[in-house]
Amino acid sequence: MEHLTKETFLEKVFNYEQNKEWKFEGDLPCLIDFYADWCQPCKMVAPILEELSKEYDGKINIYKIDTEAENELAGAFGIRSIPSLLFCPKDGQPQMAMGALPKDTMKKAIEDVLLKN
Repeated sequence: MEHLTKETFLEKVFNYEQNKEWKFEGDLPCLIDFYADWCQPCKMVAPILEELSKEYDGKINIYKIDTEAENELAGAFGIRSIPSLLFCPKDGQPQMAMGALPKDTMKKAIEDVLLKN
């Protein structure tokens, strides 16, 4: 799982400095975990995301963004509570989910939002 900085986010997900409208830059759909080290629910989500990144290897990318280190990115998406999970399909609008979701809920969202054809 890759940690994104603003620079890698602009390259791999969405260049919000150049585009006002959402335009996904990635090769694979992705799930982005906005987290912070001090956040307990974020610690519950981390191992689930590790498992999902193995299960969906080659189908989706899973990224993490430390909201403390990358507060501009968090601000760009209006992140007020963490964890917040951003599901970015190849086509169509991204969808945000708040809170520590259980694994089966995340899998359903991956299938419904990211992998639907």
